This record gives sequence, C-alpha cells and structure tokens, in this order.
Amino acid sequence: MKVHEYQAKEIFRKYGVPVPEGKVAFSRDEAQGIADGLGGYPVVVKAQIHAGGRGKGGGVKLAASNDEVGTLTDEILGMNLVTHQTGPEGKEVKKILVEAGQKIASELYLSLLVDRESACIVIMASREGGMDIEAVASKTPEKIIKVYVDPLCGIQGYQLRDVAFGLDIPSKAMKQFSAMLKQLYTLFVENDCSLVEINPLIITEDDQVLALDAKVDIDSNAMFRHKDLLSLRDLDEEDPQEVEASKFNLNYINLDGNVGNIVNGAGLAMATMDIIKNAGAEPANFMDVGGGATAEMVENALRIILMDQKVKAVLINIFGGILRCDVFAEGVVQAAKKTGINIPVVVRMEGTNVEEGKRILAESGLNLTSAVDLKDAAAKVAAAV
Repeated sequence: MKVHEYQAKEIFRKYGVPVPEGKVAFSRDEAQGIADGLGGYPVVVKAQIHAGGRGKGGGVKLAASNDEVGTLTDEILGMNLVTHQTGPEGKEVKKILVEAGQKIASELYLSLLVDRESACIVIMASREGGMDIEAVASKTPEKIIKVYVDPLCGIQGYQLRDVAFGLDIPSKAMKQFSAMLKQLYTLFVENDCSLVEINPLIITEDDQVLALDAKVDIDSNAMFRHKDLLSLRDLDEEDPQEVEASKFNLNYINLDGNVGNIVNGAGLAMATMDIIKNAGAEPANFMDVGGGATAEMVENALRIILMDQKVKAVLINIFGGILRCDVFAEGVVQAAKKTGINIPVVVRMEGTNVEEGKRILAESGLNLTSAVDLKDAAAKVAAAV
C-alpha cells in the first residue's frame, strides 16, 4: 500500500524523524492559510500523488509570497501531472502539501528496503541526493552505499556509522543522523514496510538533518496487522479495476494489452501472459483467482475484466485442483449470462472434473471456443483479436 508524502511525514513524526513544518491543503484558501502560519517565506507547494519525479513534471514549486502560494495552488490543483512513474496518462492532483522552505547545505539519498536475495533489510544511501537513484545506479554505481541488516539481529551501531561515514555526514550532525536512521529502521520493521525512501535527505546550513521528501510503501499482505494505517489508503490513486478486484480477494493487475485472462495460480498466470505475447497478442491484465476460488469469485473476475474497454478477447486458463473444473465452468456460465459477453472467449481447462466442466460449457448455449492445450488457446485468442 502506497501513501502520500504528507502521510509518510506524519508517520515520520511519530518516530521522531525530523521533517519540515507543513500541512496538506485542498484549496487556495487553505494553502494560503497554512503558508501564513509557517513563519516566513519562501514556502514550497508540492503536488500529492502516488508517483516520483513530481518536480520535473511541474508539481513542486517555490513561492516567495502569499499571493504566489495562491497562484501556484491554482496551477497545481486539478492539473494532470505526468512523470516517469505515472506513465503518459498522468494523474490528477487533488491535494497539495505546503511546507516551510529550507536553507540547504547538501542533499543526500537514503532508503531502506527488503533484499530477498540476502534475506536482509538493506540500507541504500548516496551523496547524490535529489536525483533519480536509478540513474545514479546505472551510471555511477560506486556512489551508492549498501549496508545489509539481519532482521533477527536488528540494526547495530557500527552499521549506523558505516552509513554516516559513507555519506560524509558533518561531525555536528553525526549524532542526529545516527538517531534518525535508527528510528527509520524501527519504523520500517514495526510497520511491515517494503520501502522507506527519503530523496532528498538534507543537511541544512546549521547542520540539521531533515527529511525533505518521504516515501513509505507498506506490504499489503501485512495490513491485517495495521488496521490503524488503512485510513491512509487513497483509492483515488489506485486503478478502479484493481480496487474492485481487491474487494473479492482477487489478485488483479491492469496492463496495456487487449487480451484479458483469468487463471488460477500466479505461476500459471505468468506463463499464460508469456504465451499470449509469444502468440503475437498482448495481455491486458494479470488475474489470479486462486486455488480456492468459488463460482462467485470467477463471476466477479470476468465482470472486472470486461470493465476494461481495451479488452477485445478473453482467455480462460484453468488447471483444476482445489478449484474443480466443473465449479469454474459454473462460474463462467453465471458470469456470461449476467454480463452479456459480446467478445470472443477462449477456454482451456485441465484437471479435476474436466469432462464435467466441458459439458457444462458446451450445454450453456454460450459462444465459447474450447482449446486443446495452452498453445492452442493462445493461438486462438491471438487470432480473435
């Protein structure tokens, strides 16, 4: 689950991680009122969307007066902000963060994330703050510091020093930086985060450490442990079909292609998408209904896929095990009758009760195309689109 920058900074404050003074605003009047309460100018007006690169897209601007805050608020609120992370379609800005300006001596990069290969939490840091870390990693990887922390042991003093010395933190800021990094690690673990990122982390002219930006991603699979954080979820920032799918415990990700697919099992779903591409078509989604799917879940899966106007055909690929083929077939028939499918549907089934499943589909009176195997299914659905 992603959260907005202003929400991430609220979490930072709870853990004693220093951030600039500021508040979120939804209108010109709110923004100007917040700016007046910050004790001086300049102030920063920042678009709040779930994407990085906002500054390059015109979503982060400096205001030297209250009138300018109002002008910039009018420009940013409601704009369609396009960044390298939003894709060409962009995202509408519905809220802004108004913050006190800072006197910056240096900008750093700092993040914590899970490294599956080492089964550790890795601290990544660089003196090249304020830049795209991907560009730094590809062009000058030697400028990135990596410190691996065993989660069973927790972060140690020598690891805090390794990061601080690697970033060449001024001696006057060393104690504050180490305390901040330790709190960031605690925040990461206690909230089941998959990513905590500060870009830039700044050292001010008076040697204070400050998180000028904040990004927090929380593992969605752990949200049952963090019901207090559920209120931070912004459904406006998520794909409507993905939100709808989550209501029925369906694993769905919207893609750019034209072939919708319904599969039971994540590995089989990945293989299905690969073979669709190999046949010359493009998958429109990842949809895993799971091994224990019911007829109702199958019905909702098909309904959600048909919401996507890009979908010109559907490939259903089921390996019957826990989810029997006859149960799945009943779900397809129910869904087809309720949604009124008017695009080609190719079905490939194997496994438990497959003959009964095929009989249900054959006697349904629906215009469904059966496939012998997955290769045959992919070829038929590619021909259909």
